Amino acid sequence: MSLYRLQDPIPMLSAPVLLAAFDGWIDAAGAATACANHVAEEGRVVASFDVDSLNDYRARRPVLDVVDGVLARIQWPDILLRHVRVGDRDILVLVGPEPDYKWKQLGDDIVELARRLGVVEWISLGAIPAAVPHTRPVPVLATASTGASLRDGEQQGPGGILRVPAAALSAVEMTVAGAGIPAIGYYAQVPHYIGAAAYAPATLALLQHLERRLGVTIPLGTLGDDAVAQRQRLDAAIAEDGDSREYLARLEALASEERMPTGDELATEIERYLKEQT
Repeated sequence: MSLYRLQDPIPMLSAPVLLAAFDGWIDAAGAATACANHVAEEGRVVASFDVDSLNDYRARRPVLDVVDGVLARIQWPDILLRHVRVGDRDILVLVGPEPDYKWKQLGDDIVELARRLGVVEWISLGAIPAAVPHTRPVPVLATASTGASLRDGEQQGPGGILRVPAAALSAVEMTVAGAGIPAIGYYAQVPHYIGAAAYAPATLALLQHLERRLGVTIPLGTLGDDAVAQRQRLDAAIAEDGDSREYLARLEALASEERMPTGDELATEIERYLKEQT
């Protein structure tokens, strides 16, 4: 049985690109899902996925609203595929909680769905913790099913072998690429000291990469102002602590070397992030 259900009527699409982001793993500071939701904010639902089959509600429990002592409603999570037209591009956006189960079937079903809708390119959106300072532009690493898929100026990485726990998004991307659909990924590097807080600069950096990739202008709303305000708050907080100032200076020195992080360095930062979340 298929894990998705198409909504009628199916839109007429012209060479759509499919963006995808799942919250949780490889979504540090929620930057990737924030980017996906920003793009799809006014979009129409094209397909929904069977969250009951995909997710463990005991691991991430739905929210229960109790009103005046009465159980009023449960806010069930959604994994939705939405359609939005930006400029002259049709964009499909898949976003929701990272599935716990059936990753292989999910990948196969998404390939089937992508073919039905005529998808010409898949773009994964992610965010990873890294030893980078908030005072510099957010680095964005790119991956690709083939090196030729990346554009000039896009930073592919990391070099060498990076061995980390897999994400559902990565498993789906590999299935999509294996089916012959060109697939790339953009991963914003988030300062690891941000923790679980939202980080608008990373969301903004991902949006800017999408704009260049797709040749469109995506309305940013208040996101630019939010990024500036967050930078100011972080500056003020770090200025009050000598150890934090010294640590930031070390990160800035590393950033000035413009060196691509190695696989081991990224793995170390991801392990640190995981420990902080448990």
